[in-house]
Amino acid sequence: MSLSLAQFIILGVAAFAMSGLMTAPVRILAIRIGAMDAPNLERKTQTAPVPYLGGVSIALTVSIITYAAVIASNSTTTTFPLASYVLIPALFMALMGLVDDLKGLPPLPRLAMQTLAGVAVSLVLVSTDTMGVAFNNPVLDIGISILWIVGICNSINFFDNIDGGAAGTVVVATLGIAFIAYSREQELVAALAIVTGGATLGFLLWNKAPAKIYMGDAGALFLGVLLSVLTIRLNPGITPNWKSLAIPPILLAVPILDTCIAVFSRIKRGISPFQGGKDHLSHRLVRKGLQRKSAAVSLWGLGAIFGCLAIAIYTWPQTAGTQLIIGTLILWIVLFIWFWSIPSED
Repeated sequence: MSLSLAQFIILGVAAFAMSGLMTAPVRILAIRIGAMDAPNLERKTQTAPVPYLGGVSIALTVSIITYAAVIASNSTTTTFPLASYVLIPALFMALMGLVDDLKGLPPLPRLAMQTLAGVAVSLVLVSTDTMGVAFNNPVLDIGISILWIVGICNSINFFDNIDGGAAGTVVVATLGIAFIAYSREQELVAALAIVTGGATLGFLLWNKAPAKIYMGDAGALFLGVLLSVLTIRLNPGITPNWKSLAIPPILLAVPILDTCIAVFSRIKRGISPFQGGKDHLSHRLVRKGLQRKSAAVSLWGLGAIFGCLAIAIYTWPQTAGTQLIIGTLILWIVLFIWFWSIPSED
């Protein structure tokens, strides 16, 4: 599978167009079957019901474009299983999320299914030696991979709490992954990242404020699996390894920050971390006086800053890598303290 830069761009544009077009009929279907997210005072910020099956268009687009590209390539035998190792678990989680969207699932079964998917993916990654940066200890590799996959799945799901916030941040993160993977000649990782970014951007046309449709758990969990596995398979090639290991959490620093703020604030208030609420980064920005659209754009901007820092670490690992990693950690901690200082509730 040897793709030129122009072909990568075509993949992204095709995914963007297909997702943008496919979201319209998915929205109509969601309205017809009553898959609507109704506003309430405790958790929701919208003023009217909004359909929430947009993740279906993202998942279908990514799967169709990816497999079409694989079949059209000259190395289908090699790339088909590698693509499937990512897409099949992601589609499995999307299906579980769809059931949750339509019927509702308790937190424990959701977590159990996420863990099952994490275990399966981690075993495949280790057995096929497709981890970007490994610890050379199978037990440690599997354990950390499971925690990362489950953590990022929940992080993206938690982060989808304001119009366009999660979708826009995912686009920024996938562009960072694609840039590093392409320059490292990790074609499959780069191609899947650019397709995911294009599909999410096409959906964002419908999801930006005021949102006409939400991605729902189906979309958030699908994207969570893709982002977690793509960052595990990404190999920045920086030595020592700890610098390479720093890049994935930096690329996803904003969703991780949102999850930490929400979970720790709920624990402090004595409520379940899985209970929804208006205690996310977006809600805190609104409490500081930002409009909802401005809050989403601010989160995109934060994601872009961390993405640029990750690329800078990748570009200058020896001359400035250590200083940039330390500076990024300090920035993340400062942001945590600032967001923590904003009230968790109205």
